[in-house]
Amino acid sequence: MKQRLILAINPGSTSSKFAVYAGTEQVLEETLRHSTDELAGYHRMTDQLPFRYSLIMEALKKAGTDMQDVVAVVGRGGLVNPIESGIYEVNELMRKHLFEAVNGEHASNLGALLADMIADPLPDARAYIVDPVVVDELDPLARLSGHPLISRRSIFHALNQKAVARIYASTVGKEYEDLNLIVAHMGGGISVGAHSRGRVIDVNNALNGDGPYSPERSGGLPSWQLAELCLSGRFTPAEVKAMLAGKGGMVAYLGTNSFMEASKRAGEGDPHAALVIEGCSYQTAKEIGAMSAVLHGEVDSVILTGGLAYDNAHVERIKARVNYIAPVFVYPGEDELKALAFNGYLAVTGRISVKEYKA
Repeated sequence: MKQRLILAINPGSTSSKFAVYAGTEQVLEETLRHSTDELAGYHRMTDQLPFRYSLIMEALKKAGTDMQDVVAVVGRGGLVNPIESGIYEVNELMRKHLFEAVNGEHASNLGALLADMIADPLPDARAYIVDPVVVDELDPLARLSGHPLISRRSIFHALNQKAVARIYASTVGKEYEDLNLIVAHMGGGISVGAHSRGRVIDVNNALNGDGPYSPERSGGLPSWQLAELCLSGRFTPAEVKAMLAGKGGMVAYLGTNSFMEASKRAGEGDPHAALVIEGCSYQTAKEIGAMSAVLHGEVDSVILTGGLAYDNAHVERIKARVNYIAPVFVYPGEDELKALAFNGYLAVTGRISVKEYKA
């Protein structure tokens, strides 16, 4: 019987991660690192496509992967138009929106395009994306910002949040769609979502720096002071945006985006480092508390995930403030490749419906 392979691709700003699965069993995983010098000549993200494609194909060939056995290539979803959660087949409209970067430039935009390039010449393969960062299931109340010129947007770690929520549901013998959960993804950015019976009805915009401050995001800043800063003439628009996302939060306070290094400094007696990392725990707990109000206090579990969930002290600080809400469960890291591949497996075996991306 012919082996059915699923290829999952997760492009990052300086890396291209991919994995090959035979059904639900991983048979290969690699991370290709890209230096600043290698990427310096590419002005737009999509200019990198031939470069990354050739490296991935070369690595697959070197590993002895028979591409004729590939039935699904699943890429990380990028900044497409807001869509509901699910798996989508890559189509012409999606390609157009990603090439034109209609919702912004981001490395994740390459996921669908690489998947399509790889799947196109293969006889049995289809290209998909799953739960991109722009998954939008917000309730109308959650869109209100306080001013009609600004609407709150749903941009968060949808892929990992949905994946760990489903994993948790399976461990307690329930369906994700039957639970109320609060999921906090804690990485370079932090997103905290209120999951109401299968829908994320409220969540902070982690990409643009909303919510708790994190290793690289400033989080929600006092609006009047931020407006004064923007109007001061001291900073360009690009510099202000960098303060909010990329050079804000812990890296602005401590000069490092490494939570491990900051914790080490705190442990060695640096009071400022100790204050800053505790502040990150404090603000994350506050956001979890806010999401409990969104769910009327009817919360089955709180889930902590992402890279910062490996830091036991950080986790314990958050637990101490939120365990009155609901039991807290911890799923460290983010196995996005596994989540992508598993959704591809469900699609090719007919266990979930593939959705169509529309304008």
